Formats: sequence, structure tokens, C-alpha cells
Amino acid sequence: MIQIGETSYSLSDPAVLLTLGAGALVLFAMILLVVSVKRAGQSAAMTQMLASQMGGVTQRVQMLSDGQQQLFGGLNSVTEAQAQQQAKTLHLMEQRLAAVTEAMNQNLSSSARNTAQSLGELQQRLKTIDKAQENITKLSGDVLSLQDILSNKQTRGAFGEIQLNDIVSKALPSDSYALQHTLSNGKRADCLIHLPNPPGPIVIDSKFPLEPYERLRNATTDWEVNEAARQLRTAVKTHIKAISDRYIIEGETADGALMFLPSEAVYAELHANFPELVREGFAARVWIVSPTTCMATLNTMRAILKDARMREQAGAIRKELAMLYADVDRLGTRVENLDRHFGQAAKDIADIKISADKAGRRAKRLDNFDFEELAPDDDAPRVVPLTRGDG
Repeated sequence: MIQIGETSYSLSDPAVLLTLGAGALVLFAMILLVVSVKRAGQSAAMTQMLASQMGGVTQRVQMLSDGQQQLFGGLNSVTEAQAQQQAKTLHLMEQRLAAVTEAMNQNLSSSARNTAQSLGELQQRLKTIDKAQENITKLSGDVLSLQDILSNKQTRGAFGEIQLNDIVSKALPSDSYALQHTLSNGKRADCLIHLPNPPGPIVIDSKFPLEPYERLRNATTDWEVNEAARQLRTAVKTHIKAISDRYIIEGETADGALMFLPSEAVYAELHANFPELVREGFAARVWIVSPTTCMATLNTMRAILKDARMREQAGAIRKELAMLYADVDRLGTRVENLDRHFGQAAKDIADIKISADKAGRRAKRLDNFDFEELAPDDDAPRVVPLTRGDG
């Protein structure tokens, strides 16, 4: 690179090489001139020829100087154009950078809003999850409380009675059953359904053989299974015998009773794997029911109670039907009278319309002084001349 003023030139540039060559020629000419002077003894012809050559070299040097000036002008033009282009490029880059910065700011602002909204929704969901967790914790506590209740025989019996009371109260009218009813033998039944004869009042007693059932479910060896099954059979047989002896009283209750199991699982286990217990209950006239089958049985009893009450009210119903028939017959007579009055009224209205039309025609004739056209109407009163012999 060659620095000339504020402009830098490259040695590979053709214009620079041309300028350097011209300078070398001038230097070479000067050297020749010096050599020529030293050789002053040479002939005048050679001196003249050298002078001529020096003139040509001087002319060429002038031409090279002019070319160098033109080259400098072109280089200055190129430099100015390049500077303008660089300024335009820089301005364009600044505009694009500003646009990119603005778009990035907008995207960041939108992302911040979306992130804040997502965080808000996430916080709401976390609150919902916390609330659900609290409900689950509460439910776990309730389940543990239920387990504590079922682990005690007295509380387990109360649990079965409460469930039985709830089912009966939903299925039957309040005057068709009695809770904790004491029989003539002094035994207190959980529920007595007042059914008509036959079959008569029937007792429902709640039993819950939970402990042997849980042992059967948790048994891992054959011996444990057999032992738990034996205990379950013993417990169910004991309940069946107790209900049959206490709550089936001839002349007071129905010839049978219901044993209510408050667990569908225990009921299903008995019918699936202990059918002999179910048959033994049938033989003792004790029918085992679960919450579902108890509801179905009570619905059947409700139909029986409804039919019995309808039979009791049959006389009153017949009396009401007779009165209803009399009312309907009286209504028919009055409708006939009303229809006859309507017919007479319609006939009177038609006669009134005919008389009004005739009166209108007569008034029109009088208004036109057309007395000759006046003639007696068919419905006008006629004067009949008296004849001899008339009174």
C-alpha cells in the first residue's frame, strides 16, 4: 500500500503500476543524460539524437502525468461513490436494526403478558389442586372414621340400623312402618312393616358379619381361608336362627322375616360362595337382603300397601263414583236445556232480523213518498170483515 495525502493506493492497481513505470523511465532518462554529459567528447549527432530522444521522453512523461491526474480524478470519484454507498448501507442497516429492535420489544412484551396470564392460570389451578387435596385429606379422615366405626360391633350395628332407616324412609310412607318396635315377646325389632293380612306385619333386622368376611378376604393360606369361611358360616347361621326365633311370632307377625346386610360385598359373597347359607335362610323363613334388594323388596311392599288401602277405600270410591255419575247426568240435562235456549234465542234473532229488514224497506218507501207501492206485508195484521153470524 502507498499513502498519498489522505488516499491509499494498492501496488496491484494498474494505474499505480503505470505511474511507477513512468517514474522509472524518467529516472532512466536522467541517468542517460548524465552519462551523455560525461561523454561530452562524443559526436554532436549523438548529442542531437539524445536531445531528440529526451524531448520524446519528456513528452511521454507529460502524457503520463496527465494520465496520472486523470487517474487521481477517477480514484477520487470512485472514493466518493464508495463513501456515499457506505453511508446509504449504514443508514439502511440502522433502519433495519431499529425495525428488528421494535419487533423484538413487541414480541418480548407479548411474551411477558402471555407468561403472566399463564402464571395466573397456573396459580388458579394450583389453588384448585390444593382445595382438592384438602378434600382428599378430609375424605381420608372420613374413611378412617368409617373404618373406626365398623371396627366396633355396637357402632357397626348402629351403622346398619341407620342405613336401614334411610332406605325404609325413602321407600315407604311414614305411617306404614315402625322403627325399634317392641313385640309381644319383649324383643325389639329394627323395623316392622305394617303389611295387611296376608302376609301380615313383617320384621326387618340389620346384621353385619364384617369381621369373618374381612378375615376371608385377607386370608393368604388354605387354612386361613377355611377357618374364615367356617367363622362366616357360624356367624350367618347364628343371625338366621336369632331372627327366626325372635321376630317370627304366629298371629302377630308374618310367617317370615328379612335379614338386612348393609354391605353389597358381603351379600354377593354369600350368594356366590355360600349358597347353602341362603338355602338355610329360606328354610328358616329368613330372607337375606342387601341395600339394593331391600329397596326392591320395599317397593313391592309399597305396591301391596297401596292395593290394600285401595280395597279399604273401595266403598268410599264407589260412593264417590255414584255421586260423580249423578253430577255428570245433571250436567247433561243442563246442557240440553241450555242448547234448547240457544236454539230459541237463535230463532228469535232470525225473526227480529226479518222484521228489521221489512221496517227498513217501509221507511225507505215513506222517505220517497211512494204511498201507492205500500202493501200489507205477510206478517202484518190483517182486518177481516165481519159476516153475518159472527159474534
